Amino acid sequence: MTDLKTTFAGLSLRNPIIISSSGLTNSVGKNKKLAEDGAGAIVLKSLFEEQIMLEAEQLKDPAFYPEGSDYLAEYIREHKLSEYLTLIKESKKVCPIPIIASINCYSDSEWVDFAKQIEEAGADAIEINILALQSDIQYTYGSFEQRHIDILRHIKKTVSIPVIMKLGDNLTNPVALIDQLYANGAAAVVLFNRFYQPDINIEKMEHISGEVFSTVADLGTPLRWIGIASAAVDKIDYAASGGVANAEAVVKAILAGASAVEVCSAIYQNTNAFIGEANRFLALLKEYEQAKDVTKQRMYLETMEEILSRPGMEKLVLPKDAADRVLPLLPLMQSAPSAGKIAPQEQPSGTQLPEATLSRPRGNN
Repeated sequence: MTDLKTTFAGLSLRNPIIISSSGLTNSVGKNKKLAEDGAGAIVLKSLFEEQIMLEAEQLKDPAFYPEGSDYLAEYIREHKLSEYLTLIKESKKVCPIPIIASINCYSDSEWVDFAKQIEEAGADAIEINILALQSDIQYTYGSFEQRHIDILRHIKKTVSIPVIMKLGDNLTNPVALIDQLYANGAAAVVLFNRFYQPDINIEKMEHISGEVFSTVADLGTPLRWIGIASAAVDKIDYAASGGVANAEAVVKAILAGASAVEVCSAIYQNTNAFIGEANRFLALLKEYEQAKDVTKQRMYLETMEEILSRPGMEKLVLPKDAADRVLPLLPLMQSAPSAGKIAPQEQPSGTQLPEATLSRPRGNN
């Protein structure tokens, strides 16, 4: 078996296919199946800071004392965190591959203590998502990038496991930020996180969700910046995310400088079978690079074996040089009725079936 092992964020992966944080990774059963189907690592569904805060805010009752509302908010927070820690522990029990926790945060306050609990629960690494649109009219240039650095720095003070930073593509200079993240202890970066895509229904005159899944057309942006950044900041690992829609895209990301890829849409659209397909393609490509002639011959033989073994298929075997001497015109209309064929008795009156002929190639006789 071809060795597809790689290293990402200091973790040893059996192959470069990482399942991205999503609904695909929100349960122990799903994670166990992903591991069985060949995934190299799994990023658990993100715990969203703003979602927890929003739920707590919605349950507040003006009739409560302020202390009562604060208690309720703390209870909701602790309940969500407890569920997430259980997901980490149980997933580690059934998955022989790295389990990466994921936190989606926008402030530099809530998650420092929780990061330590994630490590104690057994997570192999933490992926930090700080995805936010900067639309404040009083925005200070560079403050969003600085927030990445501050959150990373504080989390690194509390944990020893690798910290991965997943970046959005709304950055002025990703290379400069990646350099600072590396200087402050980041083990890897993922390029890029994907914003919610909006659209407008012009018939109903209302906002709707845009395209949910990424496509191969989205691959260009991570390819560009991984290529640029990996040349400038080469001591940190890179993973591509967004547009990794087929096996060829996996290869392109690796050639651009990535150690791994994070996939989500491709799994939703093609099921877990995508993992095996991508790994087989990587293995075949690696074998081809090592022995091109042997691999070509093997691919030919395997293809011919598959074709010749198909039952019910009429086959015509010609000598290797037959095409240089004659061009066979097969009597396609003389066979029994089948899909797309017309039997002799079904021919309109006055028509005549062509006989099998051999025509000589044009040119000198």
